[in-house]
Amino acid sequence: MMSFRRQCDARGIALLLLLLFAQRAVADKLPTASPAAVGISAERLAEIDRAVEQEIAQRRLPGAVVLVARRGRVVWRKAYGSRAVVPQREPMTVDTIFDLASLTKVVATATSIMILVERGQVRLSDPLSRYIPEIKGGGRERITIEQLLTHTAGYAPDFDLGKRWTGYDEAIRRLIEEPLRYQPGTRFVYSDIGYIALGEVVRRASGLPLDEFARRNIFEPLGMRETMFRPPASLLARIAPTETRRGQMSYLGGHPEDAGAEAERVLRGEVHDPTAHRMGGVAGHAGLFSTADDLAIYCQMILNGGEYAGRRILSPLSVAAMTRPRAVNAEGAARGLGWDMATAYSSNRGDLFPLGSFGHTGFTGTSIWIDPASETFVIFLSNRVHPDGKGDVTPLRGRVASIVAASITDLPVERAREESARFAAELSATLPRMASAQARARIGDAEEAHNAEVLTGIDVLERDGFKPLVGKRVGLVTNHTGRNRRGVPTIDLLARAPGVKLVALFSPEHGIRGALDEKVPDSRDEKTGLPIYSLYGDTRRPKPEQLRDLDALVFDIQDIGARFYTYISTLGYVMEEAAKARIPVYVLDRPNPINGLDVEGPLADADKLSFTAYHTIPVRHGMTVGELARLFNEERKIGCELHVIEMRGWRRAMWFDQTNLTWINPSPNMRSLTEATLYPGIGLLETTNLSVGRGTDTPFELIGAPWLDGQRLAAYLNEREIPGVRFVPVRFTPRASVFKGEECGGVNIVITDRQRFRPVRTGIEIAAALHKLYPQEWRVDDYVRLLANEETLARLKRGEAPEAIESSWQEELEKFLRARERALIYR
Repeated sequence: MMSFRRQCDARGIALLLLLLFAQRAVADKLPTASPAAVGISAERLAEIDRAVEQEIAQRRLPGAVVLVARRGRVVWRKAYGSRAVVPQREPMTVDTIFDLASLTKVVATATSIMILVERGQVRLSDPLSRYIPEIKGGGRERITIEQLLTHTAGYAPDFDLGKRWTGYDEAIRRLIEEPLRYQPGTRFVYSDIGYIALGEVVRRASGLPLDEFARRNIFEPLGMRETMFRPPASLLARIAPTETRRGQMSYLGGHPEDAGAEAERVLRGEVHDPTAHRMGGVAGHAGLFSTADDLAIYCQMILNGGEYAGRRILSPLSVAAMTRPRAVNAEGAARGLGWDMATAYSSNRGDLFPLGSFGHTGFTGTSIWIDPASETFVIFLSNRVHPDGKGDVTPLRGRVASIVAASITDLPVERAREESARFAAELSATLPRMASAQARARIGDAEEAHNAEVLTGIDVLERDGFKPLVGKRVGLVTNHTGRNRRGVPTIDLLARAPGVKLVALFSPEHGIRGALDEKVPDSRDEKTGLPIYSLYGDTRRPKPEQLRDLDALVFDIQDIGARFYTYISTLGYVMEEAAKARIPVYVLDRPNPINGLDVEGPLADADKLSFTAYHTIPVRHGMTVGELARLFNEERKIGCELHVIEMRGWRRAMWFDQTNLTWINPSPNMRSLTEATLYPGIGLLETTNLSVGRGTDTPFELIGAPWLDGQRLAAYLNEREIPGVRFVPVRFTPRASVFKGEECGGVNIVITDRQRFRPVRTGIEIAAALHKLYPQEWRVDDYVRLLANEETLARLKRGEAPEAIESSWQEELEKFLRARERALIYR
């Protein structure tokens, strides 16, 4: 029988172990403090309530959890709204587990890579092919680990899920086959594919799959017990649901019809990201689940230089490397290793946290932002995609961050300035490398373009003997821009093509000869005697009787790359009517004259679609007419039998002057490549009381009005240092259009570097300047007509900075880029 003393000793040891375990459990969760104890105004911080509750009332999200900490103490931890609204409503709780979406990239994947760097198993400068040797060719041997971490490797945003596949191994096989869109190190394109590659690097370098490596080396040591991939069924009740299976499968060109009996099942505890879902729930870009309290531990570990509660995950130098800014474009956009710092994705920084702070967002409505200067972090977790995928928390995340920053009362102004100055100095040191890489890429593109002989769709069709059209009665939608390389009109080529019967012509805005600026009547072609049916008169669609005797419709018109240039709307209407008539459409593709890489501007609102906004695409779409046709057909479910006669020799980086094709004015006021380049930004302004140079020799290169002081506006805009453009004060008198016959003060817009120039951003800069300098004279409300985006107009009227307005587009742009990727034909 155990002695009394031994029993006491055993009980003492047990009690000691219990106390030690309790201490560790307490350490695993950040302690709390009153806001005042860490220099935060409780009154100001309480504004979070109003901001979040307003958005919930507007149904932009079902609910959220917000956690704020400073100096290692949690000062705000609160749940709002509902965790679920279907099939029944459940209240949100602070311990809710969320699908983190892209927070996976930094919390799991980038951190795992840095641990492997510390162990000497991976180097940032290593080529990806060292770990995945099957990836080679097409420039991919130049991809580095660092480029993958900063989204500059050259990969597309995501895989095309229009192709049916499933399984982790199949995803890696597709990764191995995936070509580059851009030369490595030359362009920032947020890419899930790059982080899928990094997840595989972790597996091959460590011998453990990403989820297991992260569990052993990050989550367990930190005590993040509710952070994991593929959470067990026992946690389902606390997990925030996302979208239905049908909704999830509609992203990235997926097949929602494949959902079958599961179509209306709401995802809960399964990753929402469709690619990660196909991969089994574990991927380098998405799949992680966690709580606000667990993420608080991770954030505090980063602020502590890699250590939390005596457990070191990363060395201080690793944290410094991760959070040092790296230029990802020539304008100074910055990323860390995994972290977002200052890009169009950084709206969750808000307006007040200094440069030098960093964070990340997740598609499902999650975000973290960390500010070393004030020792503060903000965690915002929501399931904004529940239940129908239509929620939006982009503005809210930024407002919450601004409220938190504004509530800090004891931070010396100089401390924030020092942080921003350090950021600027470190970023400046990396700019030459990015500029050099872009210069080398431009030289390479120029050398390729120097000997380029781009064949347009009509050239290819002619070369191949018009085979797709042989035996068909054809209607041709065209104008004066429809010509082959030799300048022969497509009308004449099809009229004499062997075996092809051209029976009708259709003309768009500006008419068959491109010379009209008014309604276009039906007429007859003098040379062929064929009827010309106007698609810009009493109707903008082909009539059923006009299509009745046709076997095919052919579309051959040169676009200029802006959403509101109406030729692409004509294309959409033609496809819709052809689908009804069950006749195929052949699009003879042509270059996007202002290149096929750059995408800019807000998407058109769904309730503002019109002849100048056929679909919810950005102002500058970066697509050819053939690619747009593919996009329209898929996204609008047109059901058209579509055939794109592809170009030969055209690359996405090409501007029109690199194609060796002859410029033909697409419309009366589109007289040069310079004007086409300016048009996506300057054209937006012409629905207001402002001349954009119509009625002068250089439309869209001038803006002005009788009430405008050109010197004042030019000085303001030049002081803004807008990339790639300068402004010269001028006076001019339009001979037509707005202010005809009236002398106008204004500015001449001079593009100094078209690679850096962003026309839509420039247009927003001009609009913001006009609203600031001429609030009474300039009619800002008319700006929305071609802009077709109410939120952008509202932000402009509130006086938000152009940078903030541009950032507000990013989440929708990201969705568009993923959809766009499936429609792209050229590399």
